[in-house]
Amino acid sequence: MEEMIGSGNAAPLGSYTEAVDWINGLIPFGIRPGLERIELLMEKLGNPHRRLKFIHVAGTNGKGSTCAFLTSVLLKSGYSVGTFTSPYITKFTNRFQYNGTDIPEDTLTALAAKLRPLVEEIAAGELGSPTMFEVATALAILYYAEYCFPDVVVWETGLGGRLDVTNIVLPVVSVITNVGHDHTDVLGDTLEKIAFEKAGIIKPGVPVVSCVSQPEVIAVLKERAEACRTKLYLAGEDFTYELEGIEEGVQSFNFKGPFRDLQVGIAMKGEHQLSNAAGAMMALEVLRQYMAFMLDDEDVLEGFKDTFWAGRLEEVSQHPRIVLDGAHNPEGAESLARSLPQFYQYGKLNLLMGMLANKHHESYFKHILPIVDTLILTEPDFRKKMDAEELQAIAESLREKYAKDHLEIIVERNWGKALQLLQSITSEKDLAVVSGTLYLISDVRSTLLQQPDSEKGW
Repeated sequence: MEEMIGSGNAAPLGSYTEAVDWINGLIPFGIRPGLERIELLMEKLGNPHRRLKFIHVAGTNGKGSTCAFLTSVLLKSGYSVGTFTSPYITKFTNRFQYNGTDIPEDTLTALAAKLRPLVEEIAAGELGSPTMFEVATALAILYYAEYCFPDVVVWETGLGGRLDVTNIVLPVVSVITNVGHDHTDVLGDTLEKIAFEKAGIIKPGVPVVSCVSQPEVIAVLKERAEACRTKLYLAGEDFTYELEGIEEGVQSFNFKGPFRDLQVGIAMKGEHQLSNAAGAMMALEVLRQYMAFMLDDEDVLEGFKDTFWAGRLEEVSQHPRIVLDGAHNPEGAESLARSLPQFYQYGKLNLLMGMLANKHHESYFKHILPIVDTLILTEPDFRKKMDAEELQAIAESLREKYAKDHLEIIVERNWGKALQLLQSITSEKDLAVVSGTLYLISDVRSTLLQQPDSEKGW
């Protein structure tokens, strides 16, 4: 590890693999909330982030899908767009996109080589080494500010908001999708505490859009917006969205906002996607109204309909039918349980899941157990994985109160074997679902879609 980050005379980064290995080599520094290291890094680079327009997106669930909606509509409307998201589901370069295309490997390598001596300089000082996510964020800023110059950057928070590295930017509009129980070990154990962290992306004079629904969360956001003397556009108060119907997999909803009303159709499945799309629509309306963005109805509607985001109620196999969904917290599980019967007809529901060890799994099971016939518990190929037998103990403790009478629970630690088992027990009229941490979703997806060079990570 020392040779990787501390010595200052490490070998140059000669290849993409070396560059990614160096960045991932910073993972042991963990998640260290605070902006001091990224501010120092930006200062050393001449503050390139100040030359860019950002749409900053935070929230417990739906950040990635919201970023996908925003990117799709802006591209369709003729704008060039940078999109920075995490975690990535196929390859490290996924998180740095320009106009829907990953950063070229040689560009990533060149930017990592530029950052490395600065990172080592900071690592030798009192602030300690920048983390993997700090370096990835700096790399994204350099890519957009010095290589491709997008009209706008869709900018997803990593964790929380207030002390998240991405909060170094001053956006043109901010979006807080929702607030739920996730990362409680870092963000706090109540909705108010988590909301306080998410509300940290609200900046003076920068309008903010949110689809949060819990009264205590709304109160926190309103208080922060008032303190910043900025306008909060809140679902249910400043704009509304209502499902019209579902036809051939397309959900249509009526969006009513302060500036115009529109009937929008989305191919993304799940009722939670309505709220993500509506939040994105309101943010676009703010850009149109106050930043003179040209967003014609036709382009907007086409952009929403064409939006796709991997691993979110995504059907990746038809024989048997296998759907992937990265629901990994109670709110995600609740949406999944409600959405499956809306979009699929099936006999038995067989669910394969694996989790990380820092989540609210008991609440997750309360939503999932009532709809499942066979539950296969496995472990993702990741250092923070949750022991499958511990998951089984939680599920068994809830069986009597929540599960179907005939529920079968199977433990198979090896996720590859667990996937084969899932395929073998799912008949043509049944439905198989793989859910849980995106680290598991990523591996299963690359196996089923035969992507041998797939990487994964946060």
